[in-house]
Amino acid sequence: MTAKETWKISTATGPLPDPVSTRPSVSRRPARIALIALLAAVGLLANYNVRHYSWERHAASHNSTHSNPHTFANVCPQAPELIPQRNFDTWENLSATYDTDAFKSKAVDWLSKAVQVPTESYDYYGPVGTDPRWEKFHAFHAYLQQAFPFVHATLELTNVNTYGLIFVWKGSDEELKPLLLAGHQDVVPVEPATINDWLHPPFSGHFDGTHIWGRGSCDDKSGIIGIMATIETMLAGGFEPTRTVVLAFGFDEESRGTHGAKTLAVKLEEMFGANGYAMLVDEGSGYDEQYGRVIATPSIAEKGYLDVHIEVTTPGGHSSLPPPHTSIGILAQMLVKLEANPFKAQLARNSPIYKSAQCLAAHAPDLPEHLRKDIFASAYSDEALHAAENALFANLAFKNLVGTTQAIDIVQGGVKVNALPEQAWAVVNHRISTESSITQTKARDIDLLKPLASKFNLAYTAFGESIRYDDHFTVPSTYGNLTLSEAFGKVGLEPAPVTPTEGDDAAPYTILSGSIKAAFNRHRGIEGDVDAVVVSPGVLSGNTDTTYYWKLTPHIIRYGHVMKGSSFCRIHTVNEAMSIDNFVEIIRYHTALMLNVDESALP
Repeated sequence: MTAKETWKISTATGPLPDPVSTRPSVSRRPARIALIALLAAVGLLANYNVRHYSWERHAASHNSTHSNPHTFANVCPQAPELIPQRNFDTWENLSATYDTDAFKSKAVDWLSKAVQVPTESYDYYGPVGTDPRWEKFHAFHAYLQQAFPFVHATLELTNVNTYGLIFVWKGSDEELKPLLLAGHQDVVPVEPATINDWLHPPFSGHFDGTHIWGRGSCDDKSGIIGIMATIETMLAGGFEPTRTVVLAFGFDEESRGTHGAKTLAVKLEEMFGANGYAMLVDEGSGYDEQYGRVIATPSIAEKGYLDVHIEVTTPGGHSSLPPPHTSIGILAQMLVKLEANPFKAQLARNSPIYKSAQCLAAHAPDLPEHLRKDIFASAYSDEALHAAENALFANLAFKNLVGTTQAIDIVQGGVKVNALPEQAWAVVNHRISTESSITQTKARDIDLLKPLASKFNLAYTAFGESIRYDDHFTVPSTYGNLTLSEAFGKVGLEPAPVTPTEGDDAAPYTILSGSIKAAFNRHRGIEGDVDAVVVSPGVLSGNTDTTYYWKLTPHIIRYGHVMKGSSFCRIHTVNEAMSIDNFVEIIRYHTALMLNVDESALP
C-alpha cells in the first residue's frame, strides 16, 4: 500500500444537504455523513504517525461502531468535500502547479527566507516609535515586498501603527462582505540557554530536503507566508476575485497584540464596518490521526484570560527577631491553598468541547466502548454525563481545556537575608472556561483567600474593593495587608463568543470544513466518494489576535491546516520545523478556502 493509499479511508454513507451553494445548475459531488470525528486540541488522543493509518483496521471497526442506533441522529454531522465549481478550472490549474517540483522549490525559498528574518517580540516593549526593537519588522516587510511582487502591485496595502499590515484584494462585487484572513509576523524569543539544543540555528531557515528549520516555521510564518504565496500564485495565473479578500497581519500576537491587532481592529472596522466581514480565519489548530480517525479541529472559541497579582505586606525588621510568619511565609500558605483547591471542571452540554466528545463517540472506532455509551447517554442522563466526565477528565489536557485553570508563574519577595521581607507577591495565570467569566474567576479567588486573610489579621483589598470577612465587620489591619489586583495593570479577557457550527447560520463553518476536505484529498490524490478527514469543532486554550476582532464578524474560526501529528512542528520550543509537503498543503488549503468563499452564497 502506498503512502497515498493509506489515506483512502472508507466511503461514508448517506447524503447531507449542502447548505452553502444556491447554484442548482452546477453539478456537485454528493454530500455525505462522514463517520469520522474529533476530540481536538485536547491531548486526549493517541499520538502516532498519521501516515500509518490502516484502512483495513478502520473497515473492521466501521461495522461494530455503527451498530449503536444513536450514532446517526444528528450527532456530529459532516459537511461534504467542497470543490470549487465556478472556479473549477482555476482550482485544477493551481492544483497541478502545486504538484510540481518547481513550485515546491519556490515554496521552500519563500518560507526559508522568511524564517531567516528574526521577528521576535517580547512582553515589555515600549510604544512603537520609542522602542528601537520594533525596527526589525522593517526588514521583514522588505522581504515580503521582494518575495511577493504581484501581491504588492495588485493589493492595496495599509500600514497600521507602522508595522501592522492590511492588504485589500478588491473583488468585482462590492456588495459582498469580504473574507478576512489573519496571522502574525512575530515569533516567540529564543531562549539563549537553548541555542546549542537546536539541530540547526533557530533563524537559519535551513532546508534538509524535507523540512524547513527555524523559529516561526510553524508559528506563524507558515501561515502568513502560505496566504501570501497563495495569492501570489493566483495572481500569476490571472485570477480576479468576485469577493474582496482582506489580509490582517499583526506584529505582537505573542505579546498579547496590544500594539498590533488591537490597532488593526480599529482600522478594519473603519474599512468595512462592524459585522462587515463574511468570515474571519486566523491561525489555530490543525489535523492529525486520533483514535483511528484523521481529524481536523477548527477552533470555534477561545478561553478567557486573567492574571491575578497577589501581594502580602507586613512590617519589616531584623531577621534575628522574626515573627511566626513573614510576608513570604504567609504568601506561601496562600499559594498552597490555591493549588490545593483547583477550579471544578464540568462538561456542560452546551459547550463546544461537549460537541467534540459527541463526535468522538459517534465516529472514533478506537474509543473504549463504555465511554462511547456514556457519551451518547449523557445527552439525557446526568449520571451518564458524570461518568463520561470522570473518564475524560482522567486526561489532564482535556480537563484543562474544559475548566478554568490556574498556574502560579511568578513569585517575588525579600531583598536581603538579614532583613524581614516587607513585601511578597505572586502572579497567578487563569485561562477561563468558555462557560465561565472574569467575574466568577475573581470571586472564587477572593473567597478562597478570605480565611487566610482573617487568620493572619490582614486588611483585605481585592480589585479595588475592601473585602469584609463576614456580614458584620472587616478585620482591622493590625499586622499587614493582602491585595489582589489585575497583574501588570491589564484587564482580563472574557471567553470568546462561540462561532455557529449548526443551523442556518453555520455556512461559513461549513465552507471551511469542505475546503479542508478538498485540500486534504487533492493533496493525496484521493478521488471519488471518500471522506478521508473529518472536521470537528474545538477550543483554543490560548489566545490569538482574534481577541480584538469580535466586532468584525460572528464567524471567527482559528485553523492553520498544520499536521499536528508531526514531531517537528514544535511550537514555542527548540527545533521548530515545517515539512515542505505540509507547507504546500497549507497553500492548497488557502486556495480551496478562497475560491470556495469567492463563489459562495454568503452575503
